[in-house]
Amino acid sequence: MLYYPNLRTVASVAGFHASRAPGTTAIICSGRPVTYAQLHRESNRVAHAISAAGLPPGSRVAYLGKESEHYYEILFGAAKSGTVLVPVNWRLTAGEVDYVLRDSGSRLLFAEHVFAKTAAKVQADLPELDTIVELDPPRESDGGYAAWKADQPDGDLAPGTGPDDPIVQLYTSGTTGLPKGVVLAQRSFFAIRDALAGEGLDWVDWRTGDRSLIAVPGFHVGGLWWAMQGFSAGITNVAMPSFDSTVALRLIRDLGITTTCMVPSMLRLLLAEPGVRSADFTTMRKIVYGGSPMAETLLKEAIDVCGASFAQFYGLTETGNTAVCLPPADHIPGSPRLRAAGRPYPGVQVKIIDVDGSPLPPGDIGEICLHTPARMLEYWRNPAATARTLADGWIHTGDAGYLDADGYVYISDRIKDMIIVAGEKIYPAEIENALAKHPAVAEAAVVGIPDSRFGEAVCAFVARRPGHQAGPGELMVFLKDSLAAFKIPSRFEFVDQVPRNPSGKILRRQLRDQFWRDRDRQVN
Repeated sequence: MLYYPNLRTVASVAGFHASRAPGTTAIICSGRPVTYAQLHRESNRVAHAISAAGLPPGSRVAYLGKESEHYYEILFGAAKSGTVLVPVNWRLTAGEVDYVLRDSGSRLLFAEHVFAKTAAKVQADLPELDTIVELDPPRESDGGYAAWKADQPDGDLAPGTGPDDPIVQLYTSGTTGLPKGVVLAQRSFFAIRDALAGEGLDWVDWRTGDRSLIAVPGFHVGGLWWAMQGFSAGITNVAMPSFDSTVALRLIRDLGITTTCMVPSMLRLLLAEPGVRSADFTTMRKIVYGGSPMAETLLKEAIDVCGASFAQFYGLTETGNTAVCLPPADHIPGSPRLRAAGRPYPGVQVKIIDVDGSPLPPGDIGEICLHTPARMLEYWRNPAATARTLADGWIHTGDAGYLDADGYVYISDRIKDMIIVAGEKIYPAEIENALAKHPAVAEAAVVGIPDSRFGEAVCAFVARRPGHQAGPGELMVFLKDSLAAFKIPSRFEFVDQVPRNPSGKILRRQLRDQFWRDRDRQVN
């Protein structure tokens, strides 16, 4: 296992590997390879340019663009200058981008040309945003990123930051309100790595010759954390500007990808590619997945086709990404353990609490709380929300679940997504997983809708597989063998696809709001 314990900060990574193996390719994006020596040199120039722009340590530096080698140059450059990177979801509207930049107080924004109009539109009303650097102007004479850093020295800087200092500020998806800026420290990207190495566990491991596919976008903690694990190990990372299953399959096959991290919806698209076959994955040794539950039928198909080891992780942006893992040894077909999120990493603690905050015994469903050395520092400029989520070192996840007698964590659903039908508590994920076992169902999302008799009723949004026409009656009969009668949806809506955010999480609020928007309360 490749492990370099002396790497404790993001700022130290590129320079260490530039000295150790300068000619090793650090990243490939759209066919452009960058060695560790080049990554170190160019990120040094970025750091000097940030400092020359008058941004002191702790200043926020934003990035609005898709995945590229520039993103990681800027990440390491920000680390070397002591500033904090704010990756902005490029799928956001101008108003949403404005909110993130305004809330973060970003003074410098790197933006791709395709997003330049959005950047210019928001800058006019943001007095703190001093400078916009266009990453890829259409004409070289227009200046842009290359010109902005060209005259800067490429020597090392000493940022004066340590493991407990902030390095990135990631914004939550905002599915339940305004996004919050989660401030993560340098240690968030090294603590779990250290814990695994200390115990000799290979749940997430790196080997000489590994090539890692970065499939999850870098504005999401899963994508950024995964990329940093690869860089810390000194292996070659392959990034796509955005996820495309056709391109991903080609890269896996042509570049000899050995490991990747994906959300289940990405795996579903990958396995649905025309002509996909096991021979496409001959170099793949491990696939890590997370972000949302994976149906057992999809997992079985992935294991059969890909022939790799699988590991599932569970965590939040607030926990610094992964805190719980279902390791490869527990991925046994037919095992009840496949319904678990996994067990805590070494050094991570889990407890389940009731509404009063009292711990619950194994088997009882309550809120999942996590204590991890990778946890966030705070929600930026939001002490009240920080106090609610981070209490005495414990992250209150908002997820409902339980522990079994062996300490494995099982997730029932988001507490806020719980449906109450005539006093009975129902968790949508259980119904969605049951529906996914029907051969006609590609994916499903379940929400609670108003019901005059029982308070709420269960409504399922179903995307059918091509060529299948299963209707409500057939699906209701199918569910009778696996669900109690009160859990079976009384209403079905058939859709082309289930809406998800960039992290792969179902946008239940979007589905639910159409039924509740004219009511005084969002419960019944």
